[in-house]
Formats: sequence, structure tokens, C-alpha cells
Amino acid sequence: MAYVLDAAGQARLNLYFDGIGAILRRRDRRESFGLYAMGLFGDSERKSVEPIAARACADPELCNAYHDRLLHFLAVAPWSDGQVREYAAGYGVSAMTACEPVTDWIVDDTGFPKQGDKSPGVQRQYSGTLGKTGNCQVAVSVTVATSTMHLPLDMDLYLPQCWDDDRARCRAAHIPDDVVYRPKWRIALDLIERNVKAGVPLGLMLADSGYGDVGDFRAGVSALGFDYAVDVKSHTRVVIVCDDGSETEVMDVETVADVIGARSYRKMTWRQGSRRALSARFAEVRVQVVTGQDTRGDEQWLMIEKADREGPVEHYVLTTLPKSMSRKQRVRRVKQRWRTERVYEDLKGELGLDHFEGRSYIGFQHHVSCVLACYAFLVAERARIFPPQARRTRRDDSIARAA
Repeated sequence: MAYVLDAAGQARLNLYFDGIGAILRRRDRRESFGLYAMGLFGDSERKSVEPIAARACADPELCNAYHDRLLHFLAVAPWSDGQVREYAAGYGVSAMTACEPVTDWIVDDTGFPKQGDKSPGVQRQYSGTLGKTGNCQVAVSVTVATSTMHLPLDMDLYLPQCWDDDRARCRAAHIPDDVVYRPKWRIALDLIERNVKAGVPLGLMLADSGYGDVGDFRAGVSALGFDYAVDVKSHTRVVIVCDDGSETEVMDVETVADVIGARSYRKMTWRQGSRRALSARFAEVRVQVVTGQDTRGDEQWLMIEKADREGPVEHYVLTTLPKSMSRKQRVRRVKQRWRTERVYEDLKGELGLDHFEGRSYIGFQHHVSCVLACYAFLVAERARIFPPQARRTRRDDSIARAA
């Protein structure tokens, strides 16, 4: 359902831009942000600097000046991405939590297909966007969700080791010397820590095996106060904790799936999809994860998912959700990770997240900050105009537009 700003909405947008303008400080930066943001809000198919400048200025003689101004704002001007993102996240989260509480945090990464080797962080690597290995950039993101709304809080570019090993290449892409290789799980944990410190309410941490398979990531989010539900790979070693308190020998989770037997699996439906109810078969056992020299972690659930009775295992999930919840409740919470895919669709399809064409690290980060700021305003407007109780009565296929 589309939404066109009325006079009250325009006033809210002006106040929101004023808040960001206070962070940007200089008048030329405030004006450039407003120009760029309105271009992202617009309905043009391409939302990079050149078409935004062209649409903003009907006079061809002035168009180049607009273009240069936006390029300088994105690629050169030294304004704080962290402060803009924190302000935007606070604005969006406040609007969401006025309607319903935060329930989940979701960690994921997304790819940006690229040509050539000049864009910061680009290399041949796996991208979920492509569904295969290809030449692309990858960025790690953190999203928060309530029962009906979701908001991307933060995002950071993954810098592969080969880039860190070639600092001359980094300098050519304007990558600061203090930006070095970090594994994706470490980037995610840094983003999480930053937003916890900013006061974003905690929820259940959800992540795929690229993050959940790392013991330091699980320990890190636990230390920050999160429960988690994260995928792990089949080689993860555990001991089963039986009902009487006894324990089995150490085995990998693939073996657990075999030894517990077909009777342990129950068919569960977690939500209604666009064409059918989404369901699978799930089993749960209490386990302790074994790491290093047989060091054991705290007791938690191992959830095993199969599409059908005789099919292969599709997911192994470790979760610290409590015993007091039913299996169906736990399954429904674990399955909220799909929300991040919807966020990526909105960011790319509606706001041009993947349209940035520059080769500057600073430009990429500034572009992401502008996109996240625009999304936060849309989420706040959506919460105001289409509150959750009204939204449950109708199908909603797109984010509300404010342009």
C-alpha cells in the first residue's frame, strides 16, 4: 500500500531532516543530504548520483553543479556515518516500539555485484544475491524486528584479507589505514555492540551458520545479554543431555539427527506464505556444545529441521530459548530470520542500496548511511499511518513510500 506525504507528514520529514542536519552541521552538507535523500525516496529506476542530479535540476547548465555537489557530499565530505545511523535507528526504533516491542535481532550479509576490481572490498566471493560465487562486494548488516515491522540498524563493508594485504590498493579506494580485515562474524559483533550501547532494546539474536558456527560469536552475543537461535554446520560437536541428567558420548550434530529416530520429529507450521502455509518437521534435544579440548558450553536446545520425513536435514539450530516455551513457539521464533531478506528487497528495490557506482570506501559508507536514514523515516511513517492492528487485516506487499 503506497502512502503519499500530506502536510503533516512533510512537517515530520522536515523535522527529521533537521535532526540529521544538526549532525552534518554545515549548510552545504545539509542541502546535499536533503537532495540525495529525496532522490532515494523518488520513483526513478536508477538512484545513483547522476540520475538524482538530473531529476533535481531541469536546467542542463546547472545539472553538472548539482552532480559535483552530490559527489563531494558522498565521496569527500567528512561527516559521521555512525552519528547519522544512530540518530536514524533511534528514530525508527522509537516509532516501532511505540506500537509493539522489539522481539528479534537478525544478522546477515548481502552482495553487490560489480564489474572490475576497483570498488572497495570487491573480489570473487559467494553472494546470496547472486546465489553463487561472483565478482561482488559484501556487506554485513544488523536488523531489528517486532512482530510486524523490521528496521535495518547498521551495515558495514566486508574487507577481504587480500585487500588488507595490499594497502596501496586500499589507499587508491580511499580505505582508511585503520580499516583492516575482520571476519564477518567480528563485523557483526562490532555492529551489535555499537547498537546495544546506543540503547536499542535487546531481542532474540538470529543468524545463519556463517555466524552461528563460530563459538566466539555465540559467546559474544550471550555476554551482551541476548538469547540466540543460530544455524550451525553438521560437524558441530555436542553431547546430548538426557532427561535423567545423564550424557551421551561426544558426537556431531549430523549423528544426533540419525540416532534420535524418526519419532522425534513433529510437523510444525510457522507462518502463512504467499502461496501456502510454511511447514517442516522438527526435532529438539538438549545438548552441550563441545569445543577445543572437550570444553563444554552451557546446556541449550539443538533443533533439527527436515522438509519431510525421509528427506535430508536442512538446518541444525542451536538456541538458548527457554524450556518453558513450547516447541511450536520456539520454531516460530527461530523462523523469523526471513525478515532480513525482506529488508534487503526494500533497501535495494525501493531505496537504491545497490545503485552506488563510486569506487570510494567513504562514498560507499555515506551512501549506506543515507539509505538507512531514509528507511528509518519510512518505517516510522508506516508505524504511524498503518499501525500493526490495522495491518493484520490486510495483505501488505511493499514498504510505505514517502515521496
